[in-house]
Amino acid sequence: MLSYVISVIGAFIALYSASHLQPHSRNKRAYFFNVLAAGVALGGIGVWSMHFIAMLALRMDVGLGYSMWETLLSLVAAIAISGFAFHFVALNPSSLPRLLSAGLLLGSGAVVMHYLGMYGMRFGGYFQWDYVRVGISVVIALVAATVALWLAFHTRKLSSRLSAAFVMAIAVCAMHYTGMSAAEFICTTENRRAIPTGPDIVSVLDLPMMVITLALGMSIALLLDLAFVSMHETHGGRRTKEFATSRQH
Repeated sequence: MLSYVISVIGAFIALYSASHLQPHSRNKRAYFFNVLAAGVALGGIGVWSMHFIAMLALRMDVGLGYSMWETLLSLVAAIAISGFAFHFVALNPSSLPRLLSAGLLLGSGAVVMHYLGMYGMRFGGYFQWDYVRVGISVVIALVAATVALWLAFHTRKLSSRLSAAFVMAIAVCAMHYTGMSAAEFICTTENRRAIPTGPDIVSVLDLPMMVITLALGMSIALLLDLAFVSMHETHGGRRTKEFATSRQH
């Protein structure tokens, strides 16, 4: 349930940020930050943080660890691919081929993040995959990503964005848990409870602090950015109104 809530938060911030994307604006810095905010929100919070919080719900009689390299690389990949997909659609939101292409890219990014995160798991054994379920998870990701991009550029009301965020989060979680159901953990060690160690290994006991710290950090940064954008728009709108009033007089 917590993983779903995290996904809803990320999806909502992404939808809000996407609504402010104006690629043809003169303020390129503001546009870049909005693209980055959308990418961090959907890729970093809605997918990555959701994934690893969901992994904490996994209960197995096996010691687990996570490679820092694959874990952080999956975060960077999710953010970069999500941001580029939003930018690609923002250039022409009414173009169906552009939407489908970006949906394919964004869905592939979610798949890469999920299975790269799984590849980064360390335990005394190996995975055995049900490739039919893996395929289903990929299809869910592609469809969900395309729908997410359409919603991002075709929802205007706050209530509509919130409803869309709940739908997007369901799709993200469906992809994740379908992919998890495709994995069978085969243990090959006698001391199955031993947690893997190493300079680049994060134990499953330390994972919650790392994920929560990153998720909170990204959320706070994005909320501050959105608050700044909202204040700037309000101030700009007020100045425009005052200028129009002065001209009438």
